[in-house]
Amino acid sequence: MIIVKDCVAAWNNCLQLIKQSVGEQSFKTWFEPIVPLSLHNSVLTIQVPSQFFYEWLEENYVLLLKQAIDSELGPTGRLEYSIILDKKEESKAQTISSKPGNVHTGQVAGNGWNKHTNGVNGNSTSYTSPFDLKSLDRYNTIHSQLNPNYTFETFIEGDCNRLARSAGFAVSEKPGITSFNPLMIYGGVGLGKTHLVQAIGNHIKKNLPEKFVLYVSSEKFSNQFIEAITNNKLQDFNHFYLQVDVLIIDDIQFFSGKEKTQDIFFQIFNHLHQSGKQLIMTSDRSPKELKGLQERLLSRFKWGLTADLQQPDFETRLAIIQKKLKQDSIKISEAVIEYLAFSIDTNIRELEGVLISLIAQSSLNKKEIDLELAKQTLQSIVQDIESEVGIDYIQKFVADHFGVTIDSLKAKTRKREIVVARQVAMYFAKEYTNLSLKSIGFHFGSRDHSTVIHALTAVSDQMDTDRKFNATIQELTKKIKLKSI
Repeated sequence: MIIVKDCVAAWNNCLQLIKQSVGEQSFKTWFEPIVPLSLHNSVLTIQVPSQFFYEWLEENYVLLLKQAIDSELGPTGRLEYSIILDKKEESKAQTISSKPGNVHTGQVAGNGWNKHTNGVNGNSTSYTSPFDLKSLDRYNTIHSQLNPNYTFETFIEGDCNRLARSAGFAVSEKPGITSFNPLMIYGGVGLGKTHLVQAIGNHIKKNLPEKFVLYVSSEKFSNQFIEAITNNKLQDFNHFYLQVDVLIIDDIQFFSGKEKTQDIFFQIFNHLHQSGKQLIMTSDRSPKELKGLQERLLSRFKWGLTADLQQPDFETRLAIIQKKLKQDSIKISEAVIEYLAFSIDTNIRELEGVLISLIAQSSLNKKEIDLELAKQTLQSIVQDIESEVGIDYIQKFVADHFGVTIDSLKAKTRKREIVVARQVAMYFAKEYTNLSLKSIGFHFGSRDHSTVIHALTAVSDQMDTDRKFNATIQELTKKIKLKSI
């Protein structure tokens, strides 16, 4: 007995299966607009609004469509797309025959819109979008351009980032609902901006899988915009970004001077914000310090919350090192950990880089990670040590001049000649290295930063009142400057 089905009934049955496998928003965006046109000889023809729409279905839902067609029409079932080429004349359409289930094998050159014919049937025509950004569904292995290693669990919280992390977590729990929309995270290089915003995205994806989360750098956004204009695909570009539930733009400062890019982003920003979608951005400086951006954009950045990331304090650096070592199952002494945490106080990226180099040196040379290896590794990486006027050089230089030992500079002794030498060494450490007061104190017997402040004041005061002492400091300064050249 042959059962004859009309195209509407067949497609509605397919939709029932599809609806069980995708989120509500994705279903409304990508399946509800489809119109069934005909069903003939197990070939179901559906009409989609644009070429981009077709490409998105084939890129992201091909396996799901295959399951639905196989279930409804059997293994010989096929799907044809009728694509509207001109919205003003909907009668003009391009029909593409497709048997869902086989991924397109045509090669894409660069990031442009390239036509190729080695498609699902071997002879069908398809186009490749410049957007390699994938939406979220269980058939896709590429998830919104997020790094799965960037999570809140791997983001070390400290005084330097507590506000930003707390705000980020609140946003990840209720994207688009909190008053932190947009959320702007700013700070210098290597302080964890990208890690934090991607952690927000990953948390949302995990707990709200129906949300379309997208991470994109400002440079990539600009390049996509230019390609869309070049290839007459601006409408598709807009359509793509207007579907996003959580848009994360990294390094927004690179929009500076790009007027057209700012115009399109302004439109997208307004639409998403008014639709209750979440916007998250990063920058290397606060909005008020951004140059070359339109005032209307800057004013919108201030609608939500702006939070900064500062240089990590000693405790945070210590926790970062311990976390990294635990992840890699590596054990080193507390003395080495403290030495690294005190010596590298610039940013997290440099700290992690030094740690990786240290582990590599230990592995390659089959050496235990001790204080000596840590110092050797730092000498080839940290800038102020590269100049040879690092803390070790200063301690030796001052100790030799005053006729004392380096160990005595770090000892608890209060002998006047040693106290003076220690204070002078601290003075030069402050002048010629990038170490913080805490770090300097650590290198002189784990002394408190207040001791360093006292030493700097004592040297300065004695230079003002004691001509001989002042001449000594000036002479030592000349020698250190010669060394640094």
